Amino acid sequence: MKQALMAICILGTDYKLSLRGLEGKTYEDELKECHTRSAFKLQRLCFANGGIYIKLGQHVAQLDYILPAEYVNTMRDYMLDKCPVSTYKDIAQVIQEDLGKSPEELFASIEEVPIASASLAQVHRAVSHDGRQLAVKVQHVGLRDTCAADTVIVEAFVKGLRWMFPDFNYQWLIDELKESVPKELDFELEVANSKRCQLHLNSKKSRVKGKVVVPQVEDGMYNKRVLVMEYIEGFKVTDRARIEQMGFKPEKVAELVSRTFNEMIFIHGDVHCDPHAANLFLRKNEATGQLQLVLLDHGLYRQITDEFRKSYALLWQSLIFADAEGIKEHSQAMNAGDMYPLFAGMLTNRPWDEVISKDIDHLYMSGDEEERNSIQQTSQMFAAQITQLLFKVPRVLLLLLKTNDCLRSVDLALGEPVNTFVITARECSRALTDIRSREQPGLRSHLRGKLDEWHVEYRVTLLRVASWWAIRWARWMGKTPSSRRKMRDRHPSKLAPLNATGGDTVVAHG
Repeated sequence: MKQALMAICILGTDYKLSLRGLEGKTYEDELKECHTRSAFKLQRLCFANGGIYIKLGQHVAQLDYILPAEYVNTMRDYMLDKCPVSTYKDIAQVIQEDLGKSPEELFASIEEVPIASASLAQVHRAVSHDGRQLAVKVQHVGLRDTCAADTVIVEAFVKGLRWMFPDFNYQWLIDELKESVPKELDFELEVANSKRCQLHLNSKKSRVKGKVVVPQVEDGMYNKRVLVMEYIEGFKVTDRARIEQMGFKPEKVAELVSRTFNEMIFIHGDVHCDPHAANLFLRKNEATGQLQLVLLDHGLYRQITDEFRKSYALLWQSLIFADAEGIKEHSQAMNAGDMYPLFAGMLTNRPWDEVISKDIDHLYMSGDEEERNSIQQTSQMFAAQITQLLFKVPRVLLLLLKTNDCLRSVDLALGEPVNTFVITARECSRALTDIRSREQPGLRSHLRGKLDEWHVEYRVTLLRVASWWAIRWARWMGKTPSSRRKMRDRHPSKLAPLNATGGDTVVAHG
């Protein structure tokens, strides 16, 4: 608690003293310097305390639609796969206590240096007595005992920041941590999640069957704090150079990632909600010669109802096909109210004028530095409205927004940025057909579903062809596909009002 209180005082004092009396460019430059200093102080606080503090830092790393780039980038650089490491002595003690035997008894050999360390656990490579390669995931010592107290301290930290900076209200983030962290600390739940995931992605419904791998858990060798599974050799999904070196196309990998998670959301309603690059690996299937996606860390899942899945699918169809009335209707069904233009921007990372544009490539993202900076700067202008909206929407949507942002990052790193939207449109259509056929079984419902799917496929084909030409034209000309997309040309006066009856204007970025 003392460290957190000191951090609040230091951060607040730095901002208030450093920015006092400054204006214009001098103020903006000094504000960036303050952000940078404060981000590193927050990172050190998280590392010093570990556990839930690092989990908080990982959430911060995904909030690029609210927080300054200095915070987001610092947390991404340090919090995903550079977390503090527990000693082997502590790890061996946890294994002994939970599995009843020492590591030396359980395995033919085990590496004392972990191959990965995350916020809640670290992974060691081992060899079974029959020669199989294993991965041993062990929870950091004491986390379960200190989780409740640490949550209270982190909540006090966030409330203290809000007292000093009234626009800083991230209580919704603390509420999410309170719900998710206890579940992530129970590896028996993680095993259940991974087994459901295997079942779904190998079912008849799945279109990625055989293309996605979930590590097999060793029977009888898991507990709430220890999880032993098969070791899978692979490399990060964002390693574009490695993908190309092996003779594969990065955009095909991006399609596989997008198809897998869209299927989880819209078809199975059972979603892996932490798909950052450290949890997505690739390996070559020696039998088929094709790349397979390896899904790691199944601790954070959300199961969603058919009712929510239907509403979310209808909303995404409206977004992709620029149906303004549909966007309004289905956003309001998710408690967005009159803030639906902002909500649409958060989902698509586009301003309202482009969300409802009839241009076939209206959701295109170049992913260049200028665009990213403009999105971040503009969304920070409306951070208070975004925070207000995050309090109103269903809780499950918070994790879907995080999942959405992770997938967008992978798509931009590997493929043509339209991939995610094309695949989302198809999976939404498939989900709606499935739900309607169960709600109203019969030939008429089946035919209506097929007609809807054909209609979506026709529009998706137009989208892909237009985007293919737009992207290649852009590359040839050295520009983005349309000069109207240049962020510097945008002005709030061109965009829709935040509420339906007029009032403040807003650039609705996510």
